[in-house]
Amino acid sequence: MNLELQDRVALVAASSQGIGRATAEAFAAEGCRVAMCARKRQTLEAAAEQVRARYKVDVLAEPLDVTHAEAVRRFVAAVAEKFGSVDICVTNAGGPPAKGFLATSLEEWQRAVEMNFLSAVYFAREVIPHMQRKRWGRIVTLTSITTKQPVVDLVLSNAVRAAVVGLVKSLANEFGKDGILVNNVGPGFTATDRLKELAEARACASGESEEEIFQGWASDAPLKRLGDPREVAETIVWLASERASYITGQTILVDGGSYKGL
Repeated sequence: MNLELQDRVALVAASSQGIGRATAEAFAAEGCRVAMCARKRQTLEAAAEQVRARYKVDVLAEPLDVTHAEAVRRFVAAVAEKFGSVDICVTNAGGPPAKGFLATSLEEWQRAVEMNFLSAVYFAREVIPHMQRKRWGRIVTLTSITTKQPVVDLVLSNAVRAAVVGLVKSLANEFGKDGILVNNVGPGFTATDRLKELAEARACASGESEEEIFQGWASDAPLKRLGDPREVAETIVWLASERASYITGQTILVDGGSYKGL
């Protein structure tokens, strides 16, 4: 299937590893020019070089903390200067720590809001004017199944990521007239370093082994396995394509059927 993304400019945040990296690679496989950012320079540059070598596309990679509005502004400006536009923006950031409500400090609440909500605001503010000029754009926020079904001991994710869904709906309503589609992708339990961290935290609290934790997550999904980052990435790329041109303001779960609601 031709997704008609050749030469589009795709910006993917937190793309040095995990789902972010898989998403950058998936866009590169479609012939997009790719902008990557992450906090750790060495890991980011290694990932970017591998994307360039494998897919033969132009890649811009800059270390960046997505909680800093000015850093996001400079990065988006650099992307637009190098590539001439920003067509697709995938907002992404590391997940907040696994904790219950009373164990969570006010500082951790503030950090979660900055990382998992305000970072999406910062990127949207910077990329939307570029998209308006072309009357074409795609914003995809990467959150979690927690936007639909709260997960035990993930109170920060349960609360803050829900705010991103409200932002997505608002942006979709306001900028649809400009040809800009805004959607949210919520992965279920996906085999990433983040999931390993959650397994470690839950194992310490419950006395179960990490292997038992992983098996429990897998058995909870009708497909009886964890997700692969590439499966989430392919959904994001499809949402950014012309094959999803009448979809906006939605939350698409890539969870193997784990969500139990209708």
